[in-house]
Amino acid sequence: MKPEMMKRVLLISLTSLVALAGCHSFKKENVEPPTPLAKDFKPTVQVSKLWSTSIGKGAGDSGARLRPTVVDGVLYADSTDGKLAAIDANSGKTLWSKSTRTQGWFGWGDKKRKDAMYAGGPAVDGDLLVVGTLDGHVYGVNAKDGSPRWDAELDSEVLAAPAISGDLVLARTEDGRVYGLDRADGKRRWVYDQGSVPLLSLRGNGGLLAANGVVFFGSDDGKLVALREDNGAKLWEQKLSSGVGRTDIERLDDADGSILLDGSTLFAAAYHGNLLAVDGPSGRPLWGHPFSTFVSLALAGNALYGVNDQSQVWAFDKSTGADIWKNDALMHRWVTGPAVQGNYVVVGDLEGYVHWLQTGDGALAARMRLSKKAIHAQPLVVGDTVYVEDVKGHIGAYRLSAH
Repeated sequence: MKPEMMKRVLLISLTSLVALAGCHSFKKENVEPPTPLAKDFKPTVQVSKLWSTSIGKGAGDSGARLRPTVVDGVLYADSTDGKLAAIDANSGKTLWSKSTRTQGWFGWGDKKRKDAMYAGGPAVDGDLLVVGTLDGHVYGVNAKDGSPRWDAELDSEVLAAPAISGDLVLARTEDGRVYGLDRADGKRRWVYDQGSVPLLSLRGNGGLLAANGVVFFGSDDGKLVALREDNGAKLWEQKLSSGVGRTDIERLDDADGSILLDGSTLFAAAYHGNLLAVDGPSGRPLWGHPFSTFVSLALAGNALYGVNDQSQVWAFDKSTGADIWKNDALMHRWVTGPAVQGNYVVVGDLEGYVHWLQTGDGALAARMRLSKKAIHAQPLVVGDTVYVEDVKGHIGAYRLSAH
């Protein structure tokens, strides 16, 4: 079996869980129904929707967590049905939109990028936009108008957003490889090969973090890995998950969240594993806390925020890993990774709701409904605005103010 096929053997498919939620069928063993939302909930902060729009069919049932990005007041978003767009982040007005799908009986459309299934989420630096696809490509695009620049063909799906660092574009694929591509033309400079990926793995990858000449990422076998940015050579790795248990599922390790950097300290977590603070230069653990998650973390002030595999929202002291608070109100709602908007933690859930929790004690403060579709991607906070996208490509922008 090829690595990219093995990657499709999933422990948990978020899309299948959402499907279960939609038909209210929770009879399968070990699948808990989502905690009902309180009908008498009284918000303590006012939330305003600034605008909403949509981008193609979104992630659909691909399992990708499509998350937009905002650069210099422009929001960039993509979809698995070949849509790519730039949107004014303040007004929601579309600035430009491109489609790689062929159109009509005569095949009108972009033949060079016919039926590109964008999946990695866009990354933008200056006038360069890069995005990955389900069929193993990374495209370089002019961020000003969406016109194509170059096409790099890789060996497997690109489900994580690429990263741009200096003259390199960094991308990872579902078969355990990380690529360094030339920013100017997409040509391959180096490739790091994990060697093999586990037979069982959660679908998806966390993004790459490039800092101080090093590329950091969480691997499919539950490790935090550091590579040299100039040539892809491995500097060190640190185990995040123990991989113990009687069955393959119990032993499953996977680090699918993005890595956070604060000063010289890295923060990472894994499914069936630990939340770990690691010294960046050496890879030496500073502290660890048992914590199983398959989504990204968030950091603000002296606190680190996470959502575990039961959808409990946690806050930890970033210096020691000690618990600050835990909120159980959203259990089994398949909550996204958290984002921090002012004094609130923001998450989305499987029924299209967006929730705000107080950073001080974790109390629920507000909720809005983007749509009736699941939200898988971590919300994006830029300034005083949070942007949220669901699996069907609906995007909403929200701002809040105290009563």
